[in-house]
Amino acid sequence: MARLSFREQVLRVREDAIVSSVNRLLADKGFDLMTVDEVAADVGIAKASLYKHFASKEALAAAAMVRLLERLLAILDQQAARADASAFQRLEAVIRWALTQQLAGEMPSVPSQNSSLRAELLANKVYLELLLQVSERLGRWIQQAQADGDIDPALPPEIVLLTVYARGCDPVPVFLKASGNFSDEQITDWVMTVCLRGLRPGR
Repeated sequence: MARLSFREQVLRVREDAIVSSVNRLLADKGFDLMTVDEVAADVGIAKASLYKHFASKEALAAAAMVRLLERLLAILDQQAARADASAFQRLEAVIRWALTQQLAGEMPSVPSQNSSLRAELLANKVYLELLLQVSERLGRWIQQAQADGDIDPALPPEIVLLTVYARGCDPVPVFLKASGNFSDEQITDWVMTVCLRGLRPGR
């Protein structure tokens, strides 16, 4: 592998800083309220310099989503290495990670109905490839959990997959945290119980 030049290293460090800033702002304010000016100010660079890395606000958000999927794939790798864990336990761990990230203010929030952002994401080959990898791996665990009897086999796997994904943007944990009445661990446990076990009492 060719060694990066000093200039390339500087550009990469700056780009990492930009994406980290975008991630924080998306988690804190969401896509609609985040501005390119805020990102540039947070990183400490001129707006013109930021545009040398990312052409638009949508491109910034797409980069943050790519970073999120890379982090999620690393979590999936960790769970896959757990020889003693069932498919359901691996799914539980992924959901717990997503909720923990959200409560820590590290989960970027992007709208599902923004046409310009959707177009940017659909044109991003890296994002689509990572999303496919994540979905396929989670899908295999879901199907195995259904075969094991840990998830209702009558449910379409797509429904279960979207339920897992939805935990990353669930408003309940943030609302409960804002009340100041519960710990992050309590909130995570309760949301996971409702998500995975339902509201009916255990049998």
